[in-house]
Amino acid sequence: MPEMASETVQIRELDSGYSRETRTLLYQAYLKEPSFAYLFESGRPGYERRVKATIRALVKEHYFQDMPALGLFVADRLVGVTLIAPPQRRLGITESWAWRIRMLMSTGLRCTQRYLEYYHAVLACLPTESVHVLPLFGVHPDLQGRNYGEQLLQALHDWCAQDKNSKGIVLDTGNGDYLDFYNRHGYQEIGEVEVGPVREHIFFHPNPQVSLGSAA
Repeated sequence: MPEMASETVQIRELDSGYSRETRTLLYQAYLKEPSFAYLFESGRPGYERRVKATIRALVKEHYFQDMPALGLFVADRLVGVTLIAPPQRRLGITESWAWRIRMLMSTGLRCTQRYLEYYHAVLACLPTESVHVLPLFGVHPDLQGRNYGEQLLQALHDWCAQDKNSKGIVLDTGNGDYLDFYNRHGYQEIGEVEVGPVREHIFFHPNPQVSLGSAA
């Protein structure tokens, strides 16, 4: 893998023209995530296909509904991406019949139900309706540990703080390796969700001058 750390880093807002690149990166980022391994049954044949189909359906619907996304580019290559669900628009994707039909046909009833149960359990932990939620956030696995995740998070914080209707950001992870990362960047754990054998941690990052108490 060529060295990229010295290259210029850019943060850009993404649109549907980046759909294929977004799907490819997020598939690579989530394939080995513990929560996805349970939700889409990694022990059963076809796991990679089900993850790919899920990412494709989520990204396609996200861009179709014209919801925001940010990308981190190094040497014009997309190496990090986050999908963003603004306040009041979080249920749009999972409530879409087109999305549900695509999920049922590509992942099956059981996996679709598992994903919906997980997603709604995460939403039930929100401290307020006035937050941005990150359905998917990832940096290419081969390029982690190079400060790209930190730079993408900082750009995300700045971007969301411009919305006067938002009190902060909520995200979740079932990967224990990421807990310290989020804690170091000002995230507060506000809840946990059981995803089969996986404990999914829900984190909140307040916008400047907003405390968790005032967000409730």
